[in-house]
Amino acid sequence: MTVETRPRPRHSGPVWEEPPTAAGRAGKGITLFIVVAVILVPLYSIVLTSFSTQAAINRAGGLVTVPTELTVEAYRQIFTNQLVTHSLLVSLVITVVGTALSMVVTVLCAYGLSRHGTFGHRGILLFLVVTMFFSGGLIPSFLVVTALGGYGEYWTMILPSAVSVFNVLVMRGFFSSTAPELIDAARMDGAGEWRILWSVVLPTSRAVTAVITLFYAVGYWNSFFNALLYLPDNGKWPLQMILYTYTLQGSSMPGTGTTGTGQYAGHQQIAQLSLQMAVVTLTLIPIVVAYPFVQRHFTKGMLIGAIKG
Repeated sequence: MTVETRPRPRHSGPVWEEPPTAAGRAGKGITLFIVVAVILVPLYSIVLTSFSTQAAINRAGGLVTVPTELTVEAYRQIFTNQLVTHSLLVSLVITVVGTALSMVVTVLCAYGLSRHGTFGHRGILLFLVVTMFFSGGLIPSFLVVTALGGYGEYWTMILPSAVSVFNVLVMRGFFSSTAPELIDAARMDGAGEWRILWSVVLPTSRAVTAVITLFYAVGYWNSFFNALLYLPDNGKWPLQMILYTYTLQGSSMPGTGTTGTGQYAGHQQIAQLSLQMAVVTLTLIPIVVAYPFVQRHFTKGMLIGAIKG
């Protein structure tokens, strides 16, 4: 008795929806491995160098890739350095306060622009879009901030860049996709605009809210240019300004006592490069810790906000 075998039906969908071949899967795996290696190997080398002694860095000729002599002296020097610890606190406060302020303004602006027929809807939207392509320039911005008394003040790290029009447009597109039935039902129950925003729109927009919050937080945490322009006192600098000055420019950090040869008071070996990489590592930790919590919202928040807007 023979069993008749029928040929398997071919995939009738588009080419890009066909099941991948073995070679295709292998190619994707190799490509993914290379991309991950390109990202992780430098991070691994930076962290390892921050824990290495001057002798290990000298043998490696720069960044260390093989652990030999490990020490936490660089981190001890950083956390006993008042300048670095204060700059870390400044960065944390600026990030928290700036992100909260930016999210409040962005949510309110995006919600108002998402309600079609509101007063000045088209004019305000056009005005915001124009600012994405044209700006007053660096010198006029500096003159305005200085004239308002911002030179040397902390608020210059937040207010001049408090709102991103791109983030407003993404969030507006997401808010516009909220089911009209939900909003109409809330209005029938007597809810006002504030209640609708807080109880209907925001709970159904957690994905885009998480993504935009991450964008603002990363922007404030990595910000140093405003400090370079408006904060001449290094006692008010955020951590990224410390990183820019004492890492990228190769200057020695006040209070560490290090010299170009890697010596410091007490004659123990500590490398300037190790201190620099330790500062880099500290700046990476908050983003690395925060990103996994919003990663699952990232793709959904960006695509829905962009496509349906």
